Amino acid sequence: MSRNRRAKIVATLGPASSSPEMIRKLYDAGVDMFRLNFSHGTHEDHRARYEAIRAVEREVGTPIAILQDLQGPKIRLGPLEGGKRELTNGSTVRFVCEKTAKGNDLPLPHKEVFDAIVPGNQLLIDDGKVRLSATGVGEGYIDARVIAGGIVSDRKGVNLPDTILALSPITEKDRVDLAFGLELKNITHVGANGDGQTTKVANQIIVALNIEAVAEALIFASKAGADPAKVRQALMGGFASSRILEVHGERMIKRTFDPGFRIELHQKDLNLALQGAKALGVALPNTAMAQELFNTCAANGGKAWDHSGMVKALELMANHAVAGKK
Repeated sequence: MSRNRRAKIVATLGPASSSPEMIRKLYDAGVDMFRLNFSHGTHEDHRARYEAIRAVEREVGTPIAILQDLQGPKIRLGPLEGGKRELTNGSTVRFVCEKTAKGNDLPLPHKEVFDAIVPGNQLLIDDGKVRLSATGVGEGYIDARVIAGGIVSDRKGVNLPDTILALSPITEKDRVDLAFGLELKNITHVGANGDGQTTKVANQIIVALNIEAVAEALIFASKAGADPAKVRQALMGGFASSRILEVHGERMIKRTFDPGFRIELHQKDLNLALQGAKALGVALPNTAMAQELFNTCAANGGKAWDHSGMVKALELMANHAVAGKK
């Protein structure tokens, strides 16, 4: 199904919308991308949703995007006496840096908040339904005036839009979830899984072979005594023009191989291509050669180079570096 529109529709999958039948209905209704919210659910829940989306993808013959939304750091209240409390407009509330609190205090067990907040900064509770403004800060406490009241309860989220916190934006949970997402991303058996995954691997084959072609052309031009920068500029005006020649050709000439897209990641994609081709009985000789060039780079300390660094492996074979630099 081809959709000729610029606006894209993203749908978040939850318990009520995760069955294969519902995902197909959502796709037929116009959804272009499905969001997996890693603030909730187990890895197995998300794996089941992923597989259901890929099943729909195979049915409709069109790539379907999946968005992995990581939780990130969360600031939450601790448990309250009685489980909830009503805050009235204009009243004063004290937050304490404790896991639990007695009386009318609100527990906020996040020392980084107390270290960073200053009077005048906002505290938004429960997605902003309740708003407060800090009026005083001391050792282990924050006094705040209620601007917009309401009921707060155990473990509600607290947002501090004016306060810069000494927190990493990526938590340990995020790292585990991201590794899981990358594992899903790389479950690719050409012809057996979703067309979107097959398209991704095919794209990486084309990119690798184009990088190899640009590298060979620039090495040839440099060895022949021409200025590779001028040759690249001339090629950009003809049929050889491409984004690979424009971006990666410039990297090769200027010797800027900071990532970018790391060689070790491109190696993983080409491994998937070669494994899938072997299972299908298809020969990919040029892809295998590109992988060997990436392997040479990795063996020479280049796993973290941008994939345009493939030129260095070809330079070793030619005993000549682009622009005459060894």
